[in-house]
Amino acid sequence: MLGIFMYIFEIKKELLVGVSLSILYITYYLVEVVKKPILICRQGEFRRFLEENVPLLSEHYWPTPWCVESRLQTVLGSILRSRLLPPVKYRRQVLRLSDGGQVALDWVGAPAGPVRAVLLVLPGLTGSADADYVRCLAAAATLLRARCVVFNNRGLGGLPLTTPRLYCAVSHSDLAEVVRAVRDASPDTPLLAVGVSLGGLILGHYLAEHGARALVHAALVVSSPLDVVKGSECMERAPLNALLSYHMARNLRRTLRAHEPLREGPWDWRVVDRARSVREFDAAFTTKHFGFGSVDAYYRAASLRDKLAQVRVPLLCLCAADDPFQPLGAIPVAEAEAASAAGARVALAVTARGGHIGFLEGWWPAQSPHEQYIARLAQQYFEALLARVELLHKPEC
Repeated sequence: MLGIFMYIFEIKKELLVGVSLSILYITYYLVEVVKKPILICRQGEFRRFLEENVPLLSEHYWPTPWCVESRLQTVLGSILRSRLLPPVKYRRQVLRLSDGGQVALDWVGAPAGPVRAVLLVLPGLTGSADADYVRCLAAAATLLRARCVVFNNRGLGGLPLTTPRLYCAVSHSDLAEVVRAVRDASPDTPLLAVGVSLGGLILGHYLAEHGARALVHAALVVSSPLDVVKGSECMERAPLNALLSYHMARNLRRTLRAHEPLREGPWDWRVVDRARSVREFDAAFTTKHFGFGSVDAYYRAASLRDKLAQVRVPLLCLCAADDPFQPLGAIPVAEAEAASAAGARVALAVTARGGHIGFLEGWWPAQSPHEQYIARLAQQYFEALLARVELLHKPEC
């Protein structure tokens, strides 16, 4: 009998411990995890527009309760969406560039009814039209009744190189030709653009370089390290961030191996092949391929923090405060505020959690593509701008 009582007591003790831990975690989740995004933008017309017309920016972001850690959000977001979201069917257009190179533009079928806009998507570091987040943005385009087209950088998307040249964070000249081609195909339709991670850097450099002459009417940037110098430091931190950097460097090395024209050049192939981080890869290959004196010089040139004031297109940047590659301390808050104070329609939306291109929410985060946080924000933001055409950028001739 005593044994039975002791057994019941142990069960109750374990149950009490389990309940106590659950209460502690729920309290932590509600107090420290669930928060409204921080909107970084000086008071003015653009901030009022965002606050009044983009509901997600005023609502609490509820990350998946069992996946709040930044690296988990980053990795599981990619894995779950890649495996569970339906693929997108494309029609490929090969665009010949002025230097003899070529890139692939993958077009999604036209939406039902009149087309209101064209949505140009720029994937991340080694991403292409098959990337999981691209599927989410393609779904957002459908809700907007917009044509969606994905710009695959040189050497990506299964297209061979016709010149010994790849791409990097400052390769906005290729994007300028792509934008011109897309605009020529739909000259009377607003052109919206979304850049994800490295794609956001390329898009941002295009917008800053072209200023009022940019042929994009509105833009969204997702999980892009606006300060690449600080971002690279965060990326190298051991052990978990360094593992992500190793994975990305491996993808970069795989991209190089797929293109024989890149075997010859002012780099030591053995050193490139030994690169175990993005920084090591950039030091061994990218800096030499694009003529930078050092990896630090490349990262300074790739940073957008000091170029935000040159942007004249409405630009919203979605960041996560726990992004492994751009945590809150690396986000150029002061520069973004100064840019908006100087008249640039630039805003940063910073969620408390989300990782790098993660932004998972709900108990089961593999929802329909259009229900993903990235898709919902893109749909709300561009829908509001299309309803207020006076806020869209008007390119100067």
